[in-house]
Amino acid sequence: MDTTTLLLFSATVMPLIATPGPDMLFIVAQTLGGGGGAGLRATFGVCTGYLVHSMLAALGLAALIAASPPLFAMLRWAGVAYLAWLAWRLLRSATRPGGLQVRGDGHQAEFRRGFLTAVLNPKGMMIYFAILPQFISSATPAAPQAIALSATFIGLCAAFYSLLALAMASGGWRNGLDERRRRWIEGMSGGLIAVAAGKLAIG
Repeated sequence: MDTTTLLLFSATVMPLIATPGPDMLFIVAQTLGGGGGAGLRATFGVCTGYLVHSMLAALGLAALIAASPPLFAMLRWAGVAYLAWLAWRLLRSATRPGGLQVRGDGHQAEFRRGFLTAVLNPKGMMIYFAILPQFISSATPAAPQAIALSATFIGLCAAFYSLLALAMASGGWRNGLDERRRRWIEGMSGGLIAVAAGKLAIG
């Protein structure tokens, strides 16, 4: 897989990773409740959970492309529609009040809960089964491409969430994600996702 495709994929999924959602809120909660170590264990659990999606994507997408190119095309357009819907939702949310609330769970089960959070996260499922296929070429075997894209996504998750946990543990975000940060993150993410949806729709 060429570097340009990996960079475009990274630019597309990075706003999704940085958008407050189940994964981020769980890691924030664990860090606030148990410090940087708890946040890192939660991050490791989340990344391990996404390995399940990686295996399903690598197997399922290869079979899908071989069996039905039109179905693959439909899946691609479903991904474009999902990105457009997510961008609209984020931009709308960025204009409305309502800060994020996070709470620690008080248990020593950061890894297991992080794993389940990722496995059951609809956003993660959509990345693997609606967005990831758009970056796979039908000219070469799909499984190696899916593995490369999945590894990129998991690596970005690990890097971003680890830095988030360490930053919060250092005291910079001791009070969590406030209203101003939430609006900025959602507004910026919504705009970037809208641009990504437009580029994928025309190319």
